[in-house]
Amino acid sequence: MQEAGVGTYFEDSLLSDIESLAFFHGIHPNQFGFYRMLATRFPFAIYYDEKESETHVFAVLDLRSNPTRILEVIARRMT
Repeated sequence: MQEAGVGTYFEDSLLSDIESLAFFHGIHPNQFGFYRMLATRFPFAIYYDEKESETHVFAVLDLRSNPTRILEVIARRMT
């Protein structure tokens, strides 16, 4: 029911945001124990952390979800 190519555009957009962490890692606010970068074009957040000289993406979550649900997903993935 969506326009053709939106899924590819979504994927490309999020990958571009994630790739930008190579330059802008560590400048985003902390939330739930991780840095949180907001996606540029879609209502998603990229949660990541810094390990020594590496940036690890922990989760990419839909911000339209209930905040309690987001916290539950992050807590479940931490275990």
